[in-house]
Amino acid sequence: MTPGMDVRRAGDRYKTRIGWLDSKHSFSFGHHHDPRNTHHGLLLVNNDDIVTPGMGFETHPHQDMEIVTWVLRGSLVHQDSEGHSGVIYPGLAQRMSAGTGILHSEKNDSWRLEGAKHEEPVHFVQMWVVPDEARIAPGYEQLELDDALLRGKLAIVASGMPGHDAAIRIKNKYAALHVARLEPGDSVDLPEAPFLHLFVPRGSVTLEGAGALGEGDAVRFTATGGQRVTAIDPAEILVWEMHATLAA
Repeated sequence: MTPGMDVRRAGDRYKTRIGWLDSKHSFSFGHHHDPRNTHHGLLLVNNDDIVTPGMGFETHPHQDMEIVTWVLRGSLVHQDSEGHSGVIYPGLAQRMSAGTGILHSEKNDSWRLEGAKHEEPVHFVQMWVVPDEARIAPGYEQLELDDALLRGKLAIVASGMPGHDAAIRIKNKYAALHVARLEPGDSVDLPEAPFLHLFVPRGSVTLEGAGALGEGDAVRFTATGGQRVTAIDPAEILVWEMHATLAA
């Protein structure tokens, strides 16, 4: 593989906008299909979603996919056909293994399963990676992370890689999601891997060798890594480290 960095700007993402949803897609999704932009490494979906209060995605199916959800603001209610339910909020990592098949819904927690009603949109990033084994039993996991674990350094939030002490486990031994919350001037070094995907869902940073990245920008790395990321203003970054890719 030839080493490379492919910067993808926020404004170039596919967009789905309806009354209750503002969604931006990093890869082909729904009716947005580009055969040249279906995945990077093992990552097929990186959706940046804002959902208005009391609204959301009604019950729908998934199969053979590891789905990781990371909330930036507000709260999201999850319910699925396996009997799992929960409220996802900033700092809580969630993984759903679709496996042989699962139905689930995701809605803005405006009615508050706990506490008073609110009118705040929920902003979250949902990421899909393929499992390394098809037709597994559906599963669900969520875990709250101490904010200190994410401050000023990359924390392993979801991983299936051997030797990784991850917050939650995913069913792919070649993939891991790292997250960092950065204050201005904070720096982290990216891992080295055959495939990396850096996404900036909040704030702005500079990337060694590429310059400034704003909110919603992403970079796809091939056969490289180790570059330094430095926050310009308060920022959050999501980094997928991947040691395999889908067949062309």
